[in-house]
Amino acid sequence: MPRLSFYVLKQLMGPIALFAFLMTCVVWLTQSLRLLDLVINRGQSAPTFLYLSILILPTLLVIILPIAYFASTLYTLSKLNSDSELVVMASAGFSRTQLAVPVLIAAAIVMSLTYLCALYLMPTGQRAMKDKVVDIRADIGTALLNEGTFNTPAKGLTVFIREIDADGRIRGVLVHDNRNPRHPITYLAESGQMAQTPAGARLIMVDGTVEQTSSKGARLTVVKFDRFVFDLDQFAGPTRVTDRAASERYLSELFSPDPNIRPGVRRAYFAEAHNRLSQPLYCIAFALIALAAATRGRRARGATALRMTIAAVAAAGLRIAGYGVSGLAASDPILCLLFYAIPLLGMAGAFAILMGDFPKLRATPGPGPTAETVP
Repeated sequence: MPRLSFYVLKQLMGPIALFAFLMTCVVWLTQSLRLLDLVINRGQSAPTFLYLSILILPTLLVIILPIAYFASTLYTLSKLNSDSELVVMASAGFSRTQLAVPVLIAAAIVMSLTYLCALYLMPTGQRAMKDKVVDIRADIGTALLNEGTFNTPAKGLTVFIREIDADGRIRGVLVHDNRNPRHPITYLAESGQMAQTPAGARLIMVDGTVEQTSSKGARLTVVKFDRFVFDLDQFAGPTRVTDRAASERYLSELFSPDPNIRPGVRRAYFAEAHNRLSQPLYCIAFALIALAAATRGRRARGATALRMTIAAVAAAGLRIAGYGVSGLAASDPILCLLFYAIPLLGMAGAFAILMGDFPKLRATPGPGPTAETVP
């Protein structure tokens, strides 16, 4: 490639990386906040929260990468145009086709990354996150290790721990089992320890009492104990294996699901597969739209700003239309063709403008005196 093409490609890749990073950070923060409740209430560590947040990234990048590419391409071409670099390049013989080469190369790079995220990284991350969330919710013992607070890790169970020593020994334990409101049971112990056994989580209480009421609270029974083992797994949620959602399935699983599934689920899988295959195509459509806005029409500042605005609105409308098809395609498989028709329509329109099939978008000379032939 000519040096000018390398220069344009270099100018493109920096903003693409910056826009993708900034947009990912913003969206990632909003999405990761919903994990805080799970992590905090279950007593998980900061690395666990970071791990779960990273697993969300491929799902976000499928949406963010094409948008970040369009925004950065439009910005870069607009900057080159405002700095008159495109004029100088054109004067040096750098054609519109040569300008399109680095833009399309950058689109191909972003398109490849989007396919990687959509077809492999996203289902892998979704599966890992779901499995981790199931493990966290099943680990009821970790959820209790919050000293000085009343913890309710499961319905009918309240646990209070006064203090936890550096060696993990618990000082002051209260466990209130209210699964049967007519006969609640309260366990009080001077000390205790949390233990993970092959059979599950156990709370070992030492030097305490068991208080149980009967006859609607009219009678209280108190039993002292030296050592009592409380089974916490009876309050843990079931860890049954659930069916994988559409976002957790690979492309082969979406196209060839279990023959026993319901027809509605099969149509949803089919629509999800075509949605993943069509999303990276927007990179090419956005590349042509940005090129059309930057290279066609008058170079006056007001006209350029208007074209950039129209290009942004057109790209946004194109992408919103693609999202709107998702619900329709899940009900009728023939509508999956719209997943591909929308970006192809955007490509065709932008290509027609680039080829000059819309004369009204080009600068036309105003009326003026006609030249006369001098004999």
